[in-house]
Amino acid sequence: MKWRKWNTILHRDVGYIIVGLTIIYGISGIAVNHVQDWNPNYKIDKEFVTIEPIAAMERQQMVEEALKKLNIAEQPKDSFRPDEETLQLFYENKTYSVDVPSGNVMIETTQQRRVLFEMNQLHLNSPKEAWTYIADAYAFSLVFVAITGLFVLKGKNGITGRGAWLTSIGVLFPVVYWFYYLYWS
Repeated sequence: MKWRKWNTILHRDVGYIIVGLTIIYGISGIAVNHVQDWNPNYKIDKEFVTIEPIAAMERQQMVEEALKKLNIAEQPKDSFRPDEETLQLFYENKTYSVDVPSGNVMIETTQQRRVLFEMNQLHLNSPKEAWTYIADAYAFSLVFVAITGLFVLKGKNGITGRGAWLTSIGVLFPVVYWFYYLYWS
């Protein structure tokens, strides 16, 4: 069997094998690229309430006072005073940020984005261990599919014709952008 036929068979078969991972990495990549616009892992709902202002005192006393005024029986997992006027109470999937002098309270409730959370964890290699090797094999497979793809077609649409121009554009685009980013932006 000729090398080009083997090239096409391997290109096709490896391409089929990596479809699932390509979709996961593609969707997750888009989500993570826009992290400045939204949280790709969690849906965050904000609610605002007002309680009576809390007098400045020792932090634990302020926590007890806030819990009483918010009518919360459960103790927080943790509390924090990022500044003189703010008290934060942390619970599982919920945070209360109390503006101490005014009594304004922002309640943030977080909920995992189903499927997208898991995709992002895989994309960012959170599991580590065996997943690192799977991700490496996937990256190698992408390189393999890219290289074998260069030789699937022959003639004017192959790598010696139109394919050469398209490949050059694909290589030049990130290089030109990188120089633009370094020197002109």
